This record gives sequence, structure tokens and C-alpha cells, in this order.
Amino acid sequence: MGFKVAVVGATGNVGREMLQILDQRDFPADEVVALASERSVGREVSMGEDRVLKIHDLATYDFKGTDIVLSSPGAKVSAQFAPRAAEAGAVVVDNTSYFRMDPDVPLVVPEVNPQAIAGYTKRGIIANPNCSTIQMVVALKPLHDVARIKRVVVSTYQSTSGGGKEAMDELFNQTRGIYANEPPHTYQSKFTKQIAFNVIPHIDVFMDDGSTKEEWKMGVETRKILDPDIKVTATCVRAPIFIGHAEAVNLEFEKPLDEDKARDILRNAPGVVVVDHRADEGYVTPVECAGEDPVYVSRIRRDPTVENGLNLWIVADNLRKGAALNTVQIAEELARSYL
Repeated sequence: MGFKVAVVGATGNVGREMLQILDQRDFPADEVVALASERSVGREVSMGEDRVLKIHDLATYDFKGTDIVLSSPGAKVSAQFAPRAAEAGAVVVDNTSYFRMDPDVPLVVPEVNPQAIAGYTKRGIIANPNCSTIQMVVALKPLHDVARIKRVVVSTYQSTSGGGKEAMDELFNQTRGIYANEPPHTYQSKFTKQIAFNVIPHIDVFMDDGSTKEEWKMGVETRKILDPDIKVTATCVRAPIFIGHAEAVNLEFEKPLDEDKARDILRNAPGVVVVDHRADEGYVTPVECAGEDPVYVSRIRRDPTVENGLNLWIVADNLRKGAALNTVQIAEELARSYL
């Protein structure tokens, strides 16, 4: 017997990816329902090569009889509908930021803390972490188990798809416009500055201490998922990339861990692929990771400026492992072990 699954935000970048991944991974669903806002009702979205689903209205949908909800509609929408779905008996796996720091909602990366899924019974909701956090903790977890990480310094290079379709369109239109001698601000609505041929050290809103909320998320989410004692400082940058986030990560450990040992540990870690050759093209970039499931780790090397320090380059498809795939993996473990 399969499950009844609803995908909320099915017309968005992540929602569409969820539908494809459900099909690709043969998720045990007897029925999949695509939900979005009223303006999308009647539109069609594909699920794999052969299935087409019609969009239903999230506002009026009755969740009774639904087993699992995969959700990525935006935080404000999730705040309203997720409790309603949970009250109807569904378990909601939510990709938005709204529930992540709720102490009664588990924040889960299956390769890192699958045992936390058991906490879903408190509210009927499981939170999917931020995309930049997910790929980092997948690589950090196996190293932390061996040598215990004290401090993380991370700089991100995040693709425009993290800001949605409009952000990707802005990069495309600005780039095309520059070649046509049009001023970039003609196509500027999503970003605070020109994104084409530029980088912007500003993702999400600014906080009182000068950090952006994206930088804050990386710290608090890493501590909730991995270890409350890890210190994290982040600088999050939007880059002129369509798909794929990259991170330059500096780690300080409590005890020695040399680069060869770290490389071996990561090669055997779930969800990680090491591509680390000290030669031209011996590393992975966002272009190569687009459409791929693993977290790729390259440029593993010692940091000689601190005791027990290592540097890593971490790359992943933010729409897949950073969002849709992680959500489906949570649902798989939920279905396998709890439902």
C-alpha cells in the first residue's frame, strides 16, 4: 500500500523539482496531488516523463486522508496551511524557514541527524534546513564525528535560483541587456544591486549586528542539527550563477585531523563525493553539480595559520540536495520507519 502525498508550491522551482524526484526515486505514493495558489488552479505540471498533474487550490484543499505533505510555498503561506494539514493527520515536511527554529519541530538532514525525525509527533511538522546549511553539514558531520569541530568560517557563493524564478530571470535579462547596451537597472527588481557580472554580499534582510539573516541561519541551523557548541561565522554572497551553491569552508578542530585522513573519511561518507586532484580541473564547480544529487567536496588542504585547521570547497545543487531532494529523503525515512 502506498501513500497519498501532496506537494505544496508545485509551480515553483523547488516544487517542480520535488515532483521530478518523487518520480525518479519511485517514492511509494499511490496518489500525488499538486497544490498552489488560486491563480495557478487548472495549470498543469509534469511528474516524470509520462505523468501530468493539474494544480488544485491550496486555500480550499482538504488534507484529510493525506499522509505526507512536501511543502515549499514561502514562509508566510506555510505558517497558515502547515498546522491545518497536520491537524488533518498529515505529516508536513516543510522547506520554508518558518518552522526551522521551533523547538518542537525537528530540523533534519537525513545523512546527519535522521533520528531527529522521531520528533515530528509533537506538531506533525518536520523542517527542511536552509540550502547553504544542508550541503555544509553533510560534509561536516563525518569529520565532526572523528575530530570534533570547534569553529567554522564559511563564505558562500550562492546561485540566483535560491531567490526563485524571478531572480534567475533577472540574471538572464541583465546579462542579455548588457550585451545589447541596455542599462542593467532596466531589469533590476529582485536584487539590490546588479547581479550580472557581479557578486552581492547580501542575502535576506540585515540584522542588528550587521549580519544578514542568511548568515544567521547558517549558524543557528548548524548548531541545531549538528552540535550546539560549534561556533559558525558566515558571509553569504549571491553570485551570477543559475543553479548550484559553492562554499569555501575553514574548519578548526579540537584535535589533529590531517588532510589525507579527512579525504578518506569524506570518501566513505553518505551523500558525499570527493573530487580533489591538485591539477587543472581537479575540483567541482556549480556548473558541474547542477542536476546532481551528491554534495561534492574539493580543495581539501591544511590551514597552517591555526592549530588543527582544514580548508574545504563544497558544492551542491541547491534545488536538489539543498531543497527538494533533502525533503524527499526525509519523507522516505518517515515512510520507511515511522508511518
